Amino acid sequence: MKIIYTSVLFLGTVSMFYSQNTNDTISKESRIDEISVTGSRNKKRTVTNTPVPVDVIDIKQVSQSTGQIEVNQLLQFSAPSFNSNKQSGSDGADAVDPATLRGLGPDQTLLLLNGKRYHQSSLINLFGTKGRGNTGSDMNTIPIGAIKRIEVLRDGASAQYGSDAIAGVINVILNDRNHGFEGNAFYGMNLFKSPGDKDVVSERKIDGTTFNFNGNLGTKIGNKGGFGNFTVEFVNKERTIRNANPEKYSSPREKFGDAKSQNIYFFGNVELPLSDGLKFYSRQGFSHRKTNAYAWTRSADADGNIPEVYPNGFNPMQNTSITDFTFDNGLKFKVADWDVDFYNAFGSNRFTYDIDNTINATLGIQSPRGFNAGGHSLLQNTTGFNASKPFKVLEGLNVAFGSEFRYEQFEIIKGEEASYAMYDINGNIVTPNTPQGLLVTNPISGDVRPGGSQGFPGYSQAVDKNRNNFAAYVDTELDITKKWMISVAGRFENYSDFGSTLNGKFATRYAFTPQFAFRGSVSTGFRAPSLAQKYYSLQFTNFQGGNLVTIQLASNDSDLAKTVGIPQLKQETSLNGSAGFTFNTGKFTATVDGYYIKVKDRIVLTGNFSQDDDAIGGILAENHIDQAQFFTNAIDTRTKGVDVILSYNENIGSGRLTATLAGNYNEMEITKVNTSDKLQGKEEVYLSPRERAFILASAPKTKINLNLNYKIDKFNANLQLVRFDKVKLIGYGGADDYQLYGAKVTTDISFGYEFSKNFNLTIGSKNLFNRYPTLQTAAVDGNTESGGIFDPVQMGFAGRQAFARLNFKF
Repeated sequence: MKIIYTSVLFLGTVSMFYSQNTNDTISKESRIDEISVTGSRNKKRTVTNTPVPVDVIDIKQVSQSTGQIEVNQLLQFSAPSFNSNKQSGSDGADAVDPATLRGLGPDQTLLLLNGKRYHQSSLINLFGTKGRGNTGSDMNTIPIGAIKRIEVLRDGASAQYGSDAIAGVINVILNDRNHGFEGNAFYGMNLFKSPGDKDVVSERKIDGTTFNFNGNLGTKIGNKGGFGNFTVEFVNKERTIRNANPEKYSSPREKFGDAKSQNIYFFGNVELPLSDGLKFYSRQGFSHRKTNAYAWTRSADADGNIPEVYPNGFNPMQNTSITDFTFDNGLKFKVADWDVDFYNAFGSNRFTYDIDNTINATLGIQSPRGFNAGGHSLLQNTTGFNASKPFKVLEGLNVAFGSEFRYEQFEIIKGEEASYAMYDINGNIVTPNTPQGLLVTNPISGDVRPGGSQGFPGYSQAVDKNRNNFAAYVDTELDITKKWMISVAGRFENYSDFGSTLNGKFATRYAFTPQFAFRGSVSTGFRAPSLAQKYYSLQFTNFQGGNLVTIQLASNDSDLAKTVGIPQLKQETSLNGSAGFTFNTGKFTATVDGYYIKVKDRIVLTGNFSQDDDAIGGILAENHIDQAQFFTNAIDTRTKGVDVILSYNENIGSGRLTATLAGNYNEMEITKVNTSDKLQGKEEVYLSPRERAFILASAPKTKINLNLNYKIDKFNANLQLVRFDKVKLIGYGGADDYQLYGAKVTTDISFGYEFSKNFNLTIGSKNLFNRYPTLQTAAVDGNTESGGIFDPVQMGFAGRQAFARLNFKF
């Protein structure tokens, strides 16, 4: 009896199933017999017998039993090695949750859509976020209603898929149902109750109300197996406010919490046979997201305020508009028994910012109260082909090869002049040679007033940069015996802006018994610097320890970066190793996978160099810049960890219980700080303890998910406990000035009932016991990165939510 294994996540659980050749031994409801399209180009390789761990997440099942309506948060509470943080006061990141796999950067996980590279977001994470200095893909631009399943490859895969796959690959598979309509309506609300002794207050007892509706229609096209599957979705979420109690604490933030957002989506998945052996496919996607978030409070006597306009100070509001397009098309056909896929994948992402309830303090009472601050956009177009063919060698050989050509374009959209400019007392734009006496000063503090729109400064320079990339790969798999298989892959890439790279991978799987198998891999990897990291620049004001400072974020190609000796960016490189086993006795199953990831020359944002620096301080003073920071290949890291998934299935009474314990242990260390030649000896500024702590806090050291699901007839109940380990962050006062966020457990519960085969209802609660991050009551003077009573950490900061979800089909 040959038994094969898979890790399958569904109903919010990680469940293990087995199949005996073609004899189905599991229920039709839970059967996963899809060919794996992630991590293997062998068209006969199922998710059960790949040499590396691939988790399959049944989105429909998971979403029905949870209160999650976004892909990031759904994965956050389902996959132990995946982490995503809600942000507050982090500018564009308030609208996009930075996400990581195995604690690496947001841009070190590759996102695919139906096996094709998905474009990145044009946002680069900067303020108050995990993964600062990194770009990444925005999975929330893909609606849950359009997704059939998600495959998560937890292994380095740059040799197979190219740049960004250092930590792994997430492949989103779209719905391909060819008949009927399915709808889903969700309503949720946060029920505020203060943690601690009324340390936290809210403007309302019920907030964060969320409404989501999606409809999915499948239809046949023609009579040769063609289909069209189309999804529309709408999400409206109100903000949550979680302030420090003003009667007990003095906080620089009056409006801390989740942003208000509104999303609309349309996604299509079409396949159409044109003739025997020739098939056309097309995937279309459009999403538009509008968010409204509060920035840090400007007090009445702040340098950035005009008391005649805002006598009590003000809270700037950032209105973000994100428009995202996807348009993938291709042909599948055969040439001399080779299966060929020729395709073109287009994607674009555009951010724009409008800032309201704000002011340019150097214009005084004549200043507008709102500004168009500009934005940024990214375009990506990939043309390529894949070819694969099985050969009768030993127990089976599969050979795949292919090539891609990719074009990328990054733009910064200039804002209106008053959104970024500083003016003198005569209303003229300040130049580097403007005498100090002509600058507008605060009559109370005597300090020079900051220019630009408060809360978010406009972009002062338009940027339009592009590059292209050529790649070629070979990917082979050989079943040496019925028990032993090996896989070897190699990939060459050439980028027009920094050169070439060659990477390889070896993986193997050996089944010692039908119940026990070993698997492992070793590979090299790389990540190309993003265009945003090379060309992004911005001058902005920021609060540090409650003080307002002007910071110049200099682009990598700027004169300032060259003067300081910051080298041109080069690719990050990695060495990945993994080893593990799968074990199955029928009712009990287990997978254990250890990993080791060594990354050299990781690109991050440096710390802030100030005017008292002996290398560049004079230059900063001449340009009225308090501080400056740069993108650079600053660090080497080493990550080691283990993923463990245990599952037990048992019939109890007339129902069935599935119990799953899934955990991740992840430990990262920064092994080296790579300073530029001119700044050697300044490692503590180049990457301060504070910045190091943010990198290391991208994932808690351990994350454990316990899920219990019981289904009997038309009723099912789901209980999920997630434990997030402690996280340590550093304040502005150095290594001894820190915030410790203790380990916390969140509890989610839901109950579902199928009134008929076409109609079911689920009610439940996320974070049932209203757990919040550890309150930082000693840090509300502005020492937390968020300026609130706690920082954004993995468990979230909105408290308890009650929800109801209605599913129907016809």
